Amino acid sequence: MHKNWPQMATELSGALREVRGGAPEVMKAFSGIAQAALKADALDTKTKELIALGIAVAIRCDGCIAFHAEAAVKQGATRDEVMETMGMAIYMGAGPSVMYAAQAVEAFDQFTAKAAG
Repeated sequence: MHKNWPQMATELSGALREVRGGAPEVMKAFSGIAQAALKADALDTKTKELIALGIAVAIRCDGCIAFHAEAAVKQGATRDEVMETMGMAIYMGAGPSVMYAAQAVEAFDQFTAKAAG
């Protein structure tokens, strides 16, 4: 294991609470954007979380990987779906995305194990 992704998400959640308290209007607006973007419409929420995970890999955002891997698990994503998403992220982000794809799969596996046990 390279990183403890569930621990990272927990630690970041605490830090994000500080940001919410310091910039409440901005964070309220950001939360509204997130809710609107994730609302099931032409695409279901699981698909949207997989897209977010792929983008997180392509832009190389560890915290984003943690939160969207966890959300993908909660939305019922399968490992095969994550792997296919990683293929698209690698295609769009080239070599560095290969390294982050490995981390995203590790995060997904850790959150899957946490949800199962």
